[in-house]
Amino acid sequence: MTSPDTSSHKTVAFHTLGCKLNFSETSDMCRRMTNAGYVKVDFTESADIYVINTCTVTEEANKKCRQIISRCKRLNPNAFVVVTGCYAQLQAQKISQIEGVNLVLGGNKKTQILSIIEQCLASHESKIILSTDILHDKDFFPSYSAGDRTRSFLKVQDGCDYFCSYCTIPMARGLSRSASIASTVQMARQAAADGAREIVLTGVNIGDFGRHQGETLLGLIQELEGVDGVERFRISSIEPNLLTDDIIRHCAASRKFMPHFHVPLQSGSDAMLKLMRRRYDTALYAQKVQTIKSLIPNAFIGVDVIVGVNGETPELFEQTRSFIESIDVSQLHVFTYSERPNTKALAIKPVVPVPERHHRNAILHEISERKRIAFYQAHQGQEAKVLIESSLRDGLHVGFTENYIRVELPASPHEVNTIATVRLGELTSDALALSASRI
Repeated sequence: MTSPDTSSHKTVAFHTLGCKLNFSETSDMCRRMTNAGYVKVDFTESADIYVINTCTVTEEANKKCRQIISRCKRLNPNAFVVVTGCYAQLQAQKISQIEGVNLVLGGNKKTQILSIIEQCLASHESKIILSTDILHDKDFFPSYSAGDRTRSFLKVQDGCDYFCSYCTIPMARGLSRSASIASTVQMARQAAADGAREIVLTGVNIGDFGRHQGETLLGLIQELEGVDGVERFRISSIEPNLLTDDIIRHCAASRKFMPHFHVPLQSGSDAMLKLMRRRYDTALYAQKVQTIKSLIPNAFIGVDVIVGVNGETPELFEQTRSFIESIDVSQLHVFTYSERPNTKALAIKPVVPVPERHHRNAILHEISERKRIAFYQAHQGQEAKVLIESSLRDGLHVGFTENYIRVELPASPHEVNTIATVRLGELTSDALALSASRI
């Protein structure tokens, strides 16, 4: 392998797979390297160094990672390729055997990426694996995304203590940990100084924020209200058993926390929830949805669901379908179950055939589209405030309302990252947004 360019103009490209948490950590790695003199280039360009931050929620995510590694080598056969993130933590040896990979960086080693890359280049070693015993790692490294998106993803928590039967996240990210309220608020101020008008609080299990320090997520969101420059906060995925009524009430009264919740369900069958080792039942979930809607009638509620998990008989899937139909939620994020090594779900029977898993996914996707379109149509003709995020085709801008309705409106100069007051119109031709006109 030829060493990458070691001049002051070393180029580096980043690619992120997976969740909002990964985006915040990729942005942190990028800042560390550009502050040290590296030049960031687009991932579609030839670069001296490629950094791939991976996900391992499904086998499809693993497959995408391998494809991206091959793409890097086609762009620059002499590039130094770094693979980090959850897949790197769980399958370090396997990844190291992929042709073209030079460095596998697991766990919290991401925060040391700059010094590790420079040590590797100086040593001229062609294959290095650095991973950690993540389950014993108590360090928390905050991060936030900036530069690539109008909204910033602020990492407030990492890891999970739940060990759901289908999930490898504790093995990939360790146990739950977070920073203090004070240091998290300071990180939010830095994101605001970098231009963020909207901040999304993200983590693996953010409802667990502060538990080991005697603090709470409610305490954090109360303090974030005072961060100048940020007009919108959103709470990303939060477990229903940790979404307290006090948090819902705070959001209902807040000018900054948006009427938008993402509450994972995973299954609408109590029997399946037990097999999954979830910490709630459908009655509690339905009560949380009802509380949100009673206090914030216009709230958008997103829902995660997994179909085809081992043990999900046709009758139990029908319970899920029926339950989802019965609750007032706005959109589903449907995942098809993929077997993960070293998980308890592997011992559960019956195994759902893969074609049937995809069939169930399609059924729930149809329900999701119906619910989302109905939610959008219920807001037609109303006034809304839209944070304009980017330009779109045909002279249009795209953005989102406070309650997360996607909006397209005619573009005006210098309008990205500003908030416009609009009148919501008809569904667009692809039904993915509402048209809007400025007021």
